Amino acid sequence: MRQLSSWPARAGVGFVRACVVAVISMLVPALWAAAVALGIRWGAGNPWSWLAPVVLVCGGTPALARPVCRTVRFLVARWTATVIPSGYRHAGPVTRMSTGYWWNGFSYERTRRDALLDQKWRVRWSDPANWRDLRFTAIAPFTAGLVASLPPAGVAAAVLGLGRPEPAARVVGALGLVVAVAGAPYAWRCVVPVAVRFLRPSPAMALADRVDELTAQRADATVAQAAEIRRIERDLHDGAQARLVGLGLSLATAEKLLETDPDRARTLMREARAGATASLTELRELVRGINPPVLSDRGLIDAVRALALDSPLEVALSTDLRLSADLRPSADLQLGADSRLSLDPPIESALYFAVAELLTNAVKHARATRARISITQDDTGIVIDVEDNGRGGARLRADGGLAGLRRRLAVFDGTLEITSPEGGPTRVRMMVPCESL
Repeated sequence: MRQLSSWPARAGVGFVRACVVAVISMLVPALWAAAVALGIRWGAGNPWSWLAPVVLVCGGTPALARPVCRTVRFLVARWTATVIPSGYRHAGPVTRMSTGYWWNGFSYERTRRDALLDQKWRVRWSDPANWRDLRFTAIAPFTAGLVASLPPAGVAAAVLGLGRPEPAARVVGALGLVVAVAGAPYAWRCVVPVAVRFLRPSPAMALADRVDELTAQRADATVAQAAEIRRIERDLHDGAQARLVGLGLSLATAEKLLETDPDRARTLMREARAGATASLTELRELVRGINPPVLSDRGLIDAVRALALDSPLEVALSTDLRLSADLRPSADLQLGADSRLSLDPPIESALYFAVAELLTNAVKHARATRARISITQDDTGIVIDVEDNGRGGARLRADGGLAGLRRRLAVFDGTLEITSPEGGPTRVRMMVPCESL
């Protein structure tokens, strides 16, 4: 009874989807038919009767191919959650040279606008995906479009046939109605295998995209590593190194004054001891900034817990993961019975500092008072959700800290998603692939 009651809804939704697929698939053939009809209407004596249809077909088909394919990908993803990568080439950065000209990867232009325009058309017309889109627009009408046209054709036959008194027409109308109702929930589904087969990038294109992605990640990692090395050098030079130099001078002076002015020598040695203590503290803080000891000793969960305790926010931490057998988790963590976490040190460090930066942003920019951290694991990897009750409005900017976090996680094939409406709350989800032991 439940299946019977849901059939009208399935038939109605399927009929609408079949009509949408049929219309989208038949756009390019409709253009061709319109071009032929235009040539016939103008007649053989008009010189435009053959030239205008050719121009219309040659110009309109490439112009419609990419929007049609993008619409099909969107509908397949919306209806079936099947994501088909586009595989289109993306334009690279436009750089201004020392000569004043702009380099767009293909040619030098006088202005940035000319460089972007030239790059746009070069990338568009040299993209191998254009041939894939044209192939799909030629195949789709005779596969997915033809099958999706059955329900609307059946409805049309039912309207025309049942409205006539002849028995044969009524039989045709009844058959059309049966075809429309029975095929509506399934006719549109033919577009899914056709789109997956003919719209997905070729192995060569997928490999080229992966190479470009890894090249960009390597460049980001190199830049981040160089910046980190400069920071460490600057901290050592301005902090511990200066104190150690001063410590050496104080000890040398105390050695000279030891016999002539013992009191002054003892004072200098006390100052040197205080300087040595301060230098040791700075070195420990520097090491903690590179790799916190709690992260190496206790793992990610306890390191995040320590970070939450040091935060000025009221932080609630929950997790269903279990640490290694020789480590006992804290009592206030919500732990599952059969979960266990094993991460490589670089991944742990990236996730730890990502959580630290998100908590800092919540205090500094969002003016939050509470935050919630959730650490879980699914079939794809480890997932960390950080949510605060701040004012929201966080956005990804090319030179912002959130974009830097995304690039840092991308090195490990990780992702970062942000949901931050105006007025809050802000929720950031980080996912990094990993294996559970």
